[in-house]
Amino acid sequence: MARPPVCKLMDYGKFKYENAQKAREARRNQTNVIIKEMKLRPKIDAHDYETKKGHVVRFLKQGDKVKITIMFRGREQHRPELGLRLLERLADDVEELGFVESTPKQDGRNMIMVLGPHKKKAEAKAEVKAAKVERAAERDAEVEADHAYQRERAAAAAAEPKTEKPKRRSENVDADTEV
Repeated sequence: MARPPVCKLMDYGKFKYENAQKAREARRNQTNVIIKEMKLRPKIDAHDYETKKGHVVRFLKQGDKVKITIMFRGREQHRPELGLRLLERLADDVEELGFVESTPKQDGRNMIMVLGPHKKKAEAKAEVKAAKVERAAERDAEVEADHAYQRERAAAAAAEPKTEKPKRRSENVDADTEV
């Protein structure tokens, strides 16, 4: 503690403005994790399963959590092991992208499991952005190569001597001569 006490005179408006700017910057940098939901039935076809699994993979790559719900109807409610087996299979299939955040639980007619991504949302966004920039660079290089080829063809065509096309019979006739 200083002796004698020292105080600093401040511009309060400037202080409030700087704090507001810091808060805005913090809000811009924060990411909120969204929970996406995927609904399945116990008797799902192989192709339908692959489609749903592809959606789950896409959600996990984006850094979102995925809530998987298996809906039971009628007699299916007496066979919860079918749903449990399906959820375990899905968890094994997407193991490299996400982990089981909450184990499968029976909730009335539904069985629910939540998968969380291994990557944070910010990391996933950065990867997507880098991939987009890379694709744009490839596309620009391809367009530039195409333009160079077009210029080369135009230069070759300009350097070539022009040959006159033979005239058609209708072009040979003079305008003042009657036919």
